Amino acid sequence: MKQWRILLLAVAALAVFCVSASAEERLKMSTTTSTQDSGLLKVLLPPFEKKNNCKVDVIAVGTGQSLKLGEMGDVDVVFVHARKLEDKFVADGFGVNRRDVMYNDFVIIGPKNDPAGIAKAKSAAEALKMIAAKGATFVSRGDKSGTHIKEKELWQAAGIVPKGAWYVESGQGMGPVITMATERRGYTLADRGTYNAFKEKKTDLAILFQGEKGLFNPYGVIAVNPKKHPHVKYDLAMKFIDYVTGPEGQKIIAGYKAHGEPVFFTYGKK
Repeated sequence: MKQWRILLLAVAALAVFCVSASAEERLKMSTTTSTQDSGLLKVLLPPFEKKNNCKVDVIAVGTGQSLKLGEMGDVDVVFVHARKLEDKFVADGFGVNRRDVMYNDFVIIGPKNDPAGIAKAKSAAEALKMIAAKGATFVSRGDKSGTHIKEKELWQAAGIVPKGAWYVESGQGMGPVITMATERRGYTLADRGTYNAFKEKKTDLAILFQGEKGLFNPYGVIAVNPKKHPHVKYDLAMKFIDYVTGPEGQKIIAGYKAHGEPVFFTYGKK
C-alpha cells in the first residue's frame, strides 16, 4: 500500500511538471554575437525568464542576419547594434518600439609588439592605413554584422579597398574572430565587451587604438511588428524590452564585468 502511494505521488509530481513545462512560453530573440560572447546574456536572461515563466531562445548571429530573421518573422524580438540598419528595419515596417539599451565602443586590437605601429596613429582610419601599408594580417568579421559594417566605414574613410593575402574575411562571430586573430598574430576590430571577456585567458592581443568618437557602439532592442507577422509574441517581446530598459535590467547590465572591467554602459550611468 505504501509503495502504491509513493508511486501515485511520483506520477502526480510528473504530471505537474509536464503541465508546468508545457505552460512555459518561449520568446525567440535574434541578437549580435557580442551580447552572447561577452557573457552578458548568461546573467541578463535568467531573472526575466523566472519572472515571466518563459524561456528565451537565443539566435546569436551578426546584426544583418539578426534583422533578416526579424524581417522574415522567425523571431519575436531583435537585440542588435547597427543604428542605420535598425532605423531602416523600423522604417520598412518590420520592427516597432525601438529603444536604446546600452553602449560600449569598438577598439582595434593586435599583437603587443604592434608590427604595423598603429599605437601611434591619430585616427582609426590612419591605423588601418598603416596595417594595409605593412601588409600585416587583419581578420575581418566579413559577416554583415554591426562590427563588420563599422569596419567597412573605417576602410572607406581610409580610402582603401582591403584585399590580398593579409586581409582575411572570416565570416565568423566576434569570439572566433578574436581567436583567429590571436592564432595568426594579426589585428582586428572588436567590440570592447567581447574583448574584455576574452582577454587574459583566451587572447593575449592588446588594445592598440581606442577612444575615437566614431568608434561609439550603441545597442538597441526592437519588437518585430505584429502587423507584419501576426504570429509573433509581441506582448512577451514588449515585456522583455521593458525589462532590459527598465531598472532591473539596466542594473544588471551596468553591474556586469569581465576580469573586473565593465563590459557595457547604460545611458543613466556614464
